Amino acid sequence: MEYVDGFVAAVPKENKALYREHVLKIASVFKEHGALSVIECWEDDVAEGQLTSFPQAVMKQENECVVFSWISWPSKEVRDVGMKAVFDDPMIQREMAVMPFDTKRLIYGGFSVLVNE
Repeated sequence: MEYVDGFVAAVPKENKALYREHVLKIASVFKEHGALSVIECWEDDVAEGQLTSFPQAVMKQENECVVFSWISWPSKEVRDVGMKAVFDDPMIQREMAVMPFDTKRLIYGGFSVLVNE
């Protein structure tokens, strides 16, 4: 059964090109280690909520945009092996040392696919 890692983060607007470059570098490594796809979405129509919202969840600042991302895998087993290999990769370790956003406000988790129509 397909498995997905999901992410939400706040990225400084001025870092959009840098963030895109960062993701293009790391996406190829994820795919080398079994990921089916790496999807990155830049905020377009994201409202502040009364009680909850993406901006609130990541404590978005005025100069930031929300990114919504996911990596799909064929299964959790492939993901577990692939994710370990990704984080052991020297290029990923270099990229992680200079992230173009505040990783303390990154929200992430792994999900089993319930419906895929």
